[in-house]
Amino acid sequence: MENPWKTLKSEFIFESPWISITKHDVLNPNGNPGTYSVVHFKNLAIGVLPLDKDNNTWIVGQYRYPINQYTWEIPEGGGKEGMEPLESAKKELLEETGIKAAKWTETQRMHLSNSATDELAILYVAQDLSFHKAEPEDTEQLAVKKVSFDKLYEMVISGEITDSLSVATVLKAKILMSEGKL
Repeated sequence: MENPWKTLKSEFIFESPWISITKHDVLNPNGNPGTYSVVHFKNLAIGVLPLDKDNNTWIVGQYRYPINQYTWEIPEGGGKEGMEPLESAKKELLEETGIKAAKWTETQRMHLSNSATDELAILYVAQDLSFHKAEPEDTEQLAVKKVSFDKLYEMVISGEITDSLSVATVLKAKILMSEGKL
């Protein structure tokens, strides 16, 4: 489908190591003038659901500054530009939990907030696990907890877990399990 928006002028507003913001003066699809600001993410969003042979998994607890809350999530982080997404997923899983996996399944690609950002997420299930020393970044203060997949699913369904990567990955994994594909 053809783009119904017309960009009149674009102005770079802000940049950090993780994002940039651009303000666009536009004509909307009805021809009316307006402003559309877009947040560009410099990294991919990567999420990993590790599953052992007994369907146990490991979740990560941390304080999330933007929402002013402590959250439990699947292991996740930013995939650096130029790095293959699967390599980023392997790096995040090891950093946060100390887990390596021999089997990887990409389960989903999704845009996280496509009305205001271009952030793309790639989600994986990791299986055939081995356990090593975690290597968290110096900016992270993480707790790691082993739970059954069923418990994690309950946490998502009850709303205890609200992180979008975690919710999407757990729900997709539940569907794939029910279809015998995981």
